[in-house]
Amino acid sequence: MRMRRKRNLDSRMDRCADFLISDPASLRGRWLADSEFDELYLELGCGKGRFIVETAKASPNALFVGAEKTANVLVLALERAISEDAYNVRFINNLVDYFEDFFAPGEVSGIFLNFSDPWPAKRHVKRRLTSPFFLDLYRKILRPDGEIHLKTDNLPLFEYSLEEFGSAGFAILSESRDLHKDGPTGVMTEYEMKFHEQGIPINRCVVRV
Repeated sequence: MRMRRKRNLDSRMDRCADFLISDPASLRGRWLADSEFDELYLELGCGKGRFIVETAKASPNALFVGAEKTANVLVLALERAISEDAYNVRFINNLVDYFEDFFAPGEVSGIFLNFSDPWPAKRHVKRRLTSPFFLDLYRKILRPDGEIHLKTDNLPLFEYSLEEFGSAGFAILSESRDLHKDGPTGVMTEYEMKFHEQGIPINRCVVRV
């Protein structure tokens, strides 16, 4: 079911304009130019922003860009970044459709894929964010030693992703099928916190170009 647009969404988005990149294509190749940041990281599908804001606060020398296609959700991430003074976070109201237009080859240090839609039906396999099409896109914008960090509660998607990473020539640096078995590990997303409380195992892997 399609989410109804919030009545006050436009005014809330306007108040967050400093954190929202309205024309990301204009920054292609120069996201870090004339800035104090050393590296650029992306989170594709940043949701309400908990993960990217907390991760950015722990890495003040890097710029983090969260991409989210649903404006009703994105506004919550924008407001979180502002309220927590996460000065090194920016957002794009998009997912991955035009990323070659937004980022130059080798410009990105790492990509976070947190709890992406698993698109379980075979007819939708190309929409998975770890399908060959998207892996080829990531390879183009990642620097030579760039990494992809994947977390999901969906084991079939995780196994599919591991296979596709291997087929695409990515080196698998680490993998876990129960990330929080011995206690919470790393920054959790909103979904991840709920899953962990329910005892649902979290799958995670890190791969390198």
